[in-house]
Amino acid sequence: MYLDFFNLKTSPFNITCDPEFFFESSSHREALGVLSYGIQEKKGVILLTGEVGTGKTMVSKILLSRLDRSVKVSAVFNNYFNEGELLRAIVEDFGLRIWRKSRLELVKRLNNFLIEISLRGGNAVLIIDEAQNLTALQLEQVRLLSNLETSKEKLLQIVLVGQPELVEKLNKHKLRQIRQRIFVKYHIRPLEESEVKDYIEFRLKKVSAFNIDILPECYKMIYEFSGGIPRLINLVCDRAMLYAFLRERSIFDEEVLRNCIEEVR
Repeated sequence: MYLDFFNLKTSPFNITCDPEFFFESSSHREALGVLSYGIQEKKGVILLTGEVGTGKTMVSKILLSRLDRSVKVSAVFNNYFNEGELLRAIVEDFGLRIWRKSRLELVKRLNNFLIEISLRGGNAVLIIDEAQNLTALQLEQVRLLSNLETSKEKLLQIVLVGQPELVEKLNKHKLRQIRQRIFVKYHIRPLEESEVKDYIEFRLKKVSAFNIDILPECYKMIYEFSGGIPRLINLVCDRAMLYAFLRERSIFDEEVLRNCIEEVR
């Protein structure tokens, strides 16, 4: 609605997971480093957690784009399956043809595939997003996949990505076996207050929104409202752009932000 007024082709504050708008905060940079280490060193199960809206899925997609082409990837971003369907989805996403879909056949085919990759000096990665939604049975299936290994290394690197509830679930006694297999973990932090201004300016620059003026005191208001969570920053900034458009102004001041925060709170 406000794009024509600001002479923009796309909104700078969409909440979709667009890698073009990836802002590499200090925490996101650390997360990518930790994940890359776990994958390259073949550590097996890797855990990435973070609050809602902190950019876990974005980090996952950036990670995928930075992996060497020799690394085979299966990425599950929708895990509303039972344990059998989850296994089938993983195998199919690796590009494997399956004729008989029994669990034994699926695991056997996957194991042979991973051994072939290992013999060529390659690596394979499984990323499961929204892993806090996995049931105990599904997590047990993931644990069994983590057992695929040679005498020297893990054949499959498994990245579990989820909200803090995932940690609570993994701390249950009945899931202690998979918990003990997690050798690499990282929790994404929200943006620091000093990063909020950089984040907003980065997004505005991405769409060439050079005619928007945000007064300095507004950044502190945005940080206090959002707690540094990118999705909430996008939400209030998008509302501020709409508010400014409706009043035919291109300056974001305290009045604009105060009204927008009240609307979205």
